[in-house]
Amino acid sequence: MQGMWPVSVMQVSHFTRGRRAIETLFNDPPDLLMVDGELSDMPGLDVVSLVKSENVYRQLPVIYVISHEELESGRDWLAAEIDDFLARPLRPAEVRARVLLTLARASRSFDANPLTRLPGNTSIIHRIQELIDRREDFALVYADLDHFKSFNDKYGFSRGDEVLMMTARVIVNTIRSLPGIRSFVGHVGGDDFVFIVPPEVAETACQRLVATFDGIVPSFYDPEDRERGDIRSTDREGHLRTFPLMAISLAVVFNRDGSLKHYGEASQIAMSLKKKAKENPKSCYVLDQRRGDAPPPPSDLPD
Repeated sequence: MQGMWPVSVMQVSHFTRGRRAIETLFNDPPDLLMVDGELSDMPGLDVVSLVKSENVYRQLPVIYVISHEELESGRDWLAAEIDDFLARPLRPAEVRARVLLTLARASRSFDANPLTRLPGNTSIIHRIQELIDRREDFALVYADLDHFKSFNDKYGFSRGDEVLMMTARVIVNTIRSLPGIRSFVGHVGGDDFVFIVPPEVAETACQRLVATFDGIVPSFYDPEDRERGDIRSTDREGHLRTFPLMAISLAVVFNRDGSLKHYGEASQIAMSLKKKAKENPKSCYVLDQRRGDAPPPPSDLPD
């Protein structure tokens, strides 16, 4: 099946023979595969096994169609790499719902960042554009870590991953500390994150995030580096350089009264705000003040 998800129209390719379906699938991969357990030329589970044995197709979502007898026996098909099942007789409304839910689940799983399990780029863009299209007021906060590369270079990727996991937890827990709001947290990749909150709580969220991050991040450094307040690492040219401890920079873009028309606008505004925030060596945030006003200087919390 090739679908135009989440649009309600789907393009369906139907095959009565498993081998023919496999040939077509490998030449033109679909968005989802629905396999009947009673094919004319081979067992349906063999089709599933052949498809899933190819690494490039391992993430392809599969719905398996079985009889009520096979459902009640629950033997071989339970061990197969399937994502959902349908029992005959099939009802169109149920088939459609299961297909859409399976596609949505697969999309979230495939898009999730493998380290933090937060939604990735596709989900982030979709959520931003959805809010823009609905003309909802929101604050979009882009966050990234300053001096993360120098930390990675000295301490290694494993400890760098621990910092990214900590950052994800701090962002999520900070948003959770603001009760009664609709929010979203995503991981763009590397040391870049985003979160979406109502405009009226954005600055509070940034203040709490900065304070919590700065309180935790020194613990990831060796005692001598932590006490000195910097690290010394060799750059790519072989020169010994001194780098400050990591900080977090936040760029806050507001959408009020439908001011944004496309997610690309938010990204462009955020990039200029992040440059401003990075002029401050400490953790800080910059608020978007468009409507003719220049962005304010970076705001940071007192020591």
